[in-house]
Amino acid sequence: MLLVAIAVVAGAFTGVAAAETRTGGTVVVEEGETIDGLSTFSGTVIVRGTVDGNLDGVAGTVVIEESGVVTGNLAVTAGSITVAGEVNGNVDVAGGSLTLAPTGVVDGDLNAGVGSIRLAGTVGGDAMLGGDSITLAETASVGGDVRYAENADFTDEGATVDGSVSADPDIGSGGFDLPDVPGWLFTGYAILVNLVLGAALLVAMPGFSRRVDETVSTEAAKSAGVGVLAALGIPIGLVVLAVTIVGIPLTLAGFVAFALLAWVALLYGRIAVAAWALRQADIDNRWLALVAGIVGFGVLGRIPILGGLLSLATFLLGLGAIALVLVELRRGDGDSDESEPAAEPPIEPDDSDAGAI
Repeated sequence: MLLVAIAVVAGAFTGVAAAETRTGGTVVVEEGETIDGLSTFSGTVIVRGTVDGNLDGVAGTVVIEESGVVTGNLAVTAGSITVAGEVNGNVDVAGGSLTLAPTGVVDGDLNAGVGSIRLAGTVGGDAMLGGDSITLAETASVGGDVRYAENADFTDEGATVDGSVSADPDIGSGGFDLPDVPGWLFTGYAILVNLVLGAALLVAMPGFSRRVDETVSTEAAKSAGVGVLAALGIPIGLVVLAVTIVGIPLTLAGFVAFALLAWVALLYGRIAVAAWALRQADIDNRWLALVAGIVGFGVLGRIPILGGLLSLATFLLGLGAIALVLVELRRGDGDSDESEPAAEPPIEPDDSDAGAI
């Protein structure tokens, strides 16, 4: 159980920088849609399309439908987890229940710490199963070994297992049941956290926040363009840095810092857009912009597709504006250090001297 929990947390932590982050009541990857990884904190996650990378996070319910594909690893904590589609990597899950449907395929290893498990699909590697009730259906196929909790109620209905099947005293039985949390509560929690961080930014850095706001308002296109370059360039630079052994720790630290920067940029972008909209109505109040931006975009973020597009737009605006302001401040500091002293005013001629001559 401990190993599964660590794997889930580690998967969620390392995927933040590269994956798309979605929060809200219900997150849906529609059939035909492809996204580059997914980190989520939601009431329900449904994958009908393709997650090109890892899927990790926390949710009340996670469903990989028959048409759904996760090309990387699945690492989630959820009350109910159902895999009827395909996961090309490993599956590390914790929660209340896990079902691998007859059409479900896990190419890698399966590690589960849940209350009840039913395997009816295909696992390419090993299966480590921690649960109170574990069933291997007749249609199940496991390419490696099956190890299950010694105290579990274990039933094998005639599954095909290429390796061994054994009880392991080191695997704990039982998972935990997550409450059926309504989607609005997840959204409300995310809004509250963003309001606190946004207020902290406005209080701690009022001048910088104002300049970011002005940059988004006056140079929106330039901010978005710089944001795109930064969003692509920073991760590429960190990956290049990781080529050297010395650079690996710096790369990991860099990705964590970039994830925090992305969060700050998203908040700044939302606040700046709201401030611009309020100014169109002759209202200039940064605190009202904070509330309108965070709450407004938080609610709009629950709308499938549109919510994701709005989050991406405000993130790019905020990231680009931050970069532009930092460059401007850097140049300003440099100019002030190298500026020449002001010329002294010319000396007026003395009439008395002229008379003497």
